[in-house]
Amino acid sequence: MTATTAAPRVLIRTEGALGRLTLDRPEAINALDVDMIQDLTSALEAWRDDTDVQIVMIDGAGDRGMCAGGDVRALHAQIVAGQAETTTEFFRSEYALDAMIAEYPKPVVAIADGITMGGGIGLAGHAAIRIVTERSRLAMPETRIGFTPDVGGTWLLGRAPGRFGEYFGLTGSTMNGADAVLLGFADHFVPSDRLDALREALAFRADPTGPAEIVLLFDETPEPSQLPSAREWIDDAFSADSVAEVVRRLRARPEEDAVATADLLEGLSPTALTVTLDAVREARGMPGLRAALEGEYRRVMWFVREHPDLVEGIRAQLVDKDRDPHWTPATIDGLDADAGAPARAFVPERALF
Repeated sequence: MTATTAAPRVLIRTEGALGRLTLDRPEAINALDVDMIQDLTSALEAWRDDTDVQIVMIDGAGDRGMCAGGDVRALHAQIVAGQAETTTEFFRSEYALDAMIAEYPKPVVAIADGITMGGGIGLAGHAAIRIVTERSRLAMPETRIGFTPDVGGTWLLGRAPGRFGEYFGLTGSTMNGADAVLLGFADHFVPSDRLDALREALAFRADPTGPAEIVLLFDETPEPSQLPSAREWIDDAFSADSVAEVVRRLRARPEEDAVATADLLEGLSPTALTVTLDAVREARGMPGLRAALEGEYRRVMWFVREHPDLVEGIRAQLVDKDRDPHWTPATIDGLDADAGAPARAFVPERALF
């Protein structure tokens, strides 16, 4: 009997001066598992001192998106099975990779074409050169499954203008390409039909000499983001001290979108919302990405080990798909005064860095 091995889910190759890393799990919108994280890490380590590789590019296979995030169904199965160490190792490896990308000595170009969410933001959002297209859909949607933004998402959210960080962190709403540039999640807008030419130029073009200058040859101005028109009510509501006060202010606003946002928040995990509000604001005052990742790690491990909403949220949204999660507590009014404190103060069994 002939043994078979699974095909690699990351395509690793060099083209001219370009080291290319392509997530190759298009049937799952390139959702990350631990093997993919390890493959990406190993390739980056190998190229660190390889003088033939001058630029690194990260993108995703297929036409649906770069990366839909981590494999949360696998995460659910691990937690339910009591495999906490496996879960811990996944997050530690993922965050270490995100930090490596941010600190890499060679320019890393990330193409966030299509759906780029959760763990995909961890790969794309900390690269030196971050590219979006007209098809880009970026989000940190963790509160939708009773969880909290991680992979350095709070670091990016905390640096968005005004209170957009709190808004996108709590609601899990989606940004288009123009929004992502405005909010600091991306640097350049390149039409999707020019991406192949951009890849070839990065691999083989010597003039201009730098990747940032090459990307500018393909950069275009997108249609303006509509977010500035909503900033008044978003800043007003999401500057509140608590989730309950955020909702109260939203309901007091005349804008239909504000009321709809209040309705959305009231259906999400009250605990996840409170932890997320605390996390974004903590990250805003932190000195760097690693510190933000450590803050996220504490909160993530608290959800994994101490609180039921993560398992319940994944069950309701992705396993049973009944869309009827039973949160603990069930309503925002049932929250303790400082419900974010236990997650903020949680001490994981293993340090992140």
